Amino acid sequence: MTTSDLSSDALERARAVPAVSLATLPSPVEELVRLRSTLRGGPRLIAKRDDAIPFGFGGNKVRKLGIVAAKAIADGADALITIGGIQSNHARATAATAARLGLECYLIANGTKPERLTANALLDSLLGAKVEYVASRTDRVPAMERKAEELRRAGRKPVMVPLGASTPDGAIGFVRAVGELLDQGVRPDVIVHATSSGGTQAGLVAGCALHGLPTRVIGVSADDPAADVERQVRSIIAGMTGILGPWLADVARDAAVEVDDTFVGGGYGVPTPASTEAQQLAARTEALFVDHTYTAKALAALIARVRDGRIAKDATVVFWHTGGQVGLFA
Repeated sequence: MTTSDLSSDALERARAVPAVSLATLPSPVEELVRLRSTLRGGPRLIAKRDDAIPFGFGGNKVRKLGIVAAKAIADGADALITIGGIQSNHARATAATAARLGLECYLIANGTKPERLTANALLDSLLGAKVEYVASRTDRVPAMERKAEELRRAGRKPVMVPLGASTPDGAIGFVRAVGELLDQGVRPDVIVHATSSGGTQAGLVAGCALHGLPTRVIGVSADDPAADVERQVRSIIAGMTGILGPWLADVARDAAVEVDDTFVGGGYGVPTPASTEAQQLAARTEALFVDHTYTAKALAALIARVRDGRIAKDATVVFWHTGGQVGLFA
């Protein structure tokens, strides 16, 4: 088979992967005309609004969870277990998915139980999730494994959902999303998005490669060093070979995986002057809300690249809004 045949076959396989219906798709695309004007011209700016997905307050995790949950149900699951911070968007989306599908949900959250539940933590409670608090991020996975074993001993069938639903199955949601964007008439030269657990970026990189796009996919890290995120992204793409075919091994090895970790600032969830400015610019020019943990830092990276000319003026740039606006109410 030719390279074109292999990529076409992989895309057909991606479309055929079972998913439960959670997201109302396509998510909108919007021209950021006033933001572009405020930045004194430059490249065409478009927002891909996964924050506007209606289900469970939306966000990029909904695309991934639709596939992950379908596999869990096929395996006979009666509960989902996942991990995250107290204000985790992924935990909230997982709790919403479990509620929609009639599954129990267990969340392992690092930190101390808040005296008053707000934002995502409040939604987790409303959705009926059972939350266990652990001291640190490194305690989360062992606690999740203990909870899964406890449930199995009780005759239950739990499925553990890794952080961000960033698995090869989940990332296929963003392989499909690249096709969705093309169907909306947008052929991006650059995609900028927030990255952390790597599943969204893995799907976008693989999706662009399979569609034959030369698009630069720039993931802006919310926490981890660029090299760590890159390794995770390549690992997830490599893991798709068993689902989409062996050509994904070439993509995992050869595709450009661009991660910018220079906007983390004081750490995960800590605003920076650049992210605060980006947040205010988006709200005041486009009535577009970005959260300080993820999307404001990604938008700050995009703005910096527009201002200093690292992105060509004739380029089409997509800011893939991955959600997180609930965090504004924490």
